[in-house]
Amino acid sequence: MNEKSCPLHNGKELRDVQGERVSAGYSLPYDEDNSALAAFRGIPISELKNHGILQALTTETSGWEPSVVSEEVLRAQEEWEAVDTIQPDTGKPGQYNQPGQLISFGEALQHFQTVDLSSFKKRIQPTIRRTGLAALRHCLFGPPKLHQGLREERDLVLTIAQCGLDSQDPMHGRVLQTIYRKLTGSKFDCALLGDHWEDLGFQGANPATDLRGAGFLALLHLLYLVMDSKTLLMAQEIFRLSHHHIQQFPFCLMSVNITRIAIQALREECLSRECNRQQRVIPVVNSFYAATFLRLAQIWRTQQKTILDSGFVLKDLEALAKKSPRRLLKTLEIYLARVSKGQASLLGPQKCSGPQGPHSKDLTFIGVCDLQPHPAHLSSGLI
Repeated sequence: MNEKSCPLHNGKELRDVQGERVSAGYSLPYDEDNSALAAFRGIPISELKNHGILQALTTETSGWEPSVVSEEVLRAQEEWEAVDTIQPDTGKPGQYNQPGQLISFGEALQHFQTVDLSSFKKRIQPTIRRTGLAALRHCLFGPPKLHQGLREERDLVLTIAQCGLDSQDPMHGRVLQTIYRKLTGSKFDCALLGDHWEDLGFQGANPATDLRGAGFLALLHLLYLVMDSKTLLMAQEIFRLSHHHIQQFPFCLMSVNITRIAIQALREECLSRECNRQQRVIPVVNSFYAATFLRLAQIWRTQQKTILDSGFVLKDLEALAKKSPRRLLKTLEIYLARVSKGQASLLGPQKCSGPQGPHSKDLTFIGVCDLQPHPAHLSSGLI
């Protein structure tokens, strides 16, 4: 509605309205000449604020001004001015009921590519130090060195592994929320601290405490696993296996250990040949992580492993992964090809029987950092 269609905005008609009658609360008589009241009644109440009608009744308009402005009128005006800020009540308390926007692996990676990570980069050791016969043997029979043009990308991977989880960083929160929603199927976000993270396989209510030795790279790997359409099914299957009544294990904590293996394989140059072949580092490390996790799930299921076996399984898996990375990557390719064709999962249905095993929360999970390191690694250490 514009000013021409609203006779009440006409100065002559406003002057016909007696100020003392309005302020005293008198009603205007309705007749054929009273076009102002007719127009007033025809306007939806939600439009009054937009067209300034309430302001016309309480402020100076064409020389007319009310003789008395009551407290009720002022209060009503304040309420109308606040109309734009009123939010609907969803009936669901808490700030995490409304779903936030999921974040992709590429978007999260771009964040680290654009922020200043110089303080973290100082901490990295790109390759392990070898001395004596170990250095000679590696030079003669070891894998090739990473191409010079790929070393900056390798250093970025290792630098991200030095970064911790910052609950004040919105991007970090979005990564956690995306992982949670993709694994659980929830349509809503969750609190960044709480017991629900234990259901995903963290040891406590704060995921930040479980990233030792892998840093934020561990969360990026989980994000890659759940946001890539080719590996999402695999992630969900392994997550389901982790909740098996006998073979249960902490899913996210196991994933952190797989990331540690990937970091160590990169530093020991076990992935250099494949990185040089593909002329990329990050995609190779991601695929190596996924392939190693898939191999662990296959061993865990077929050999009826339980959480008591976790440390030894991870130790053997690390040795296999470093020795034959290409073999693991080929297994992953075959699996993903079958998934794309809609064929049965390699993990298959669970047919374990027997009494329920002890809950994973009641047992101590042994990771790769908790085992006695191999003698060849004594001088290298984990990052």
